[in-house]
Amino acid sequence: MSISPLLPVYNRAEPVFTHGEGAWIVADDGRRFLDCVAGIATNALGHAHPRLVDALTRQAGKLWHVSNVFRVPGQEELAQKLTAATFADTVFFANSGTEAIECALKMARKYHAAKGRPDRIDVIGFAGSFHGRSYAAVNASGNATYLDGFGPRLPGYVQLPVDDMPALLAAIAAPTTAAVIIEPVQGEGGARALSGEWLQTVRRACTDAGVLLIHDEVQSGMGRTGRLFAHQWFDDAAPDIMAIAKALGGGFPVGACAATEEAASGMTAGAHGSTFGGNPLAMAVANEAFDLISAPGFLDRTVATAARLRAGLEELAARHPELVVDVRGKGMLIGVKLTGNNREFMAMAREKLLLVAGGGDNCVRLLPSLNLSEAEADEAVTRFAATLELAAGRWAKQAA
Repeated sequence: MSISPLLPVYNRAEPVFTHGEGAWIVADDGRRFLDCVAGIATNALGHAHPRLVDALTRQAGKLWHVSNVFRVPGQEELAQKLTAATFADTVFFANSGTEAIECALKMARKYHAAKGRPDRIDVIGFAGSFHGRSYAAVNASGNATYLDGFGPRLPGYVQLPVDDMPALLAAIAAPTTAAVIIEPVQGEGGARALSGEWLQTVRRACTDAGVLLIHDEVQSGMGRTGRLFAHQWFDDAAPDIMAIAKALGGGFPVGACAATEEAASGMTAGAHGSTFGGNPLAMAVANEAFDLISAPGFLDRTVATAARLRAGLEELAARHPELVVDVRGKGMLIGVKLTGNNREFMAMAREKLLLVAGGGDNCVRLLPSLNLSEAEADEAVTRFAATLELAAGRWAKQAA
């Protein structure tokens, strides 16, 4: 048999990790890595946070799963917290960001159908976006890498450049448009933060055209940028529907689709569902994670540490213009655009016991835990500097 027992869809990197604590993760050979990937912006409170471990352990001894046929009090508790802290009036719980996106896309089309406008099906997305790996999500992103070989494109999905506002405004005004889906800070697309003016302009256009605005805050949400959600940095930029996941569970699988009462008006009983979504285990951990991240002063410290980390990286960029093109992003979602191959750089960073993530536009991303200390931020800069030195030597040899 030539195929692995595990379907070979990942190019997995060494090493094998066995345990972690806070911002640190330990390999099976004993090496300690500074983790600036955090499960791809998921372990928002680091590894094995004692309050999350306690919440999970207590719930595991009582009840794991009951099905959404019955009430799950933890869902009601977390929904109250999310609606109180955001634009939303109602929340659907799922298991992942992709599932949250799927709910958002269905909700947008169902809204128009329920209003007697079934011809409004077009969903406008953007080049460089990433919304997950389900069939609808990859069509919303439009990335050929994720679409090739999977048959014809789904109808009703349109991609536009983020920088072409006239084309976007014309598309929003089209009579068949149902929704616009956007990441306020693109993650996979290269840590690109959209301006408040851009978000506000699109918000006004969607309102004027009767089009729903979907924010994908799977990566940028739950404190990643220094506010609970990235769009909250700006007034009058809130969406009608928002997908949440990753940091929502602090590393435990959970997703959510939050919406206004109006946007959710077509989602009546039987319109959507999930077997495991909002299960008691996920809700126990997510409620605790929400309380920690939303506690007074927590995100103030995140903002300060993120600024320190970014300043250190910008100083490195100034010292190494031959290696670093740009430092971008927002809060603890930082992208560093390189001149050399970003995948090679990620491997070299592991040699220096630093974990960084990949990204579009030849970026590497730093996505550390939100409670990273200032000393750990400084250490991340030190290790990034060491990686740049290593890269400089190796890329110079390749060019010779």
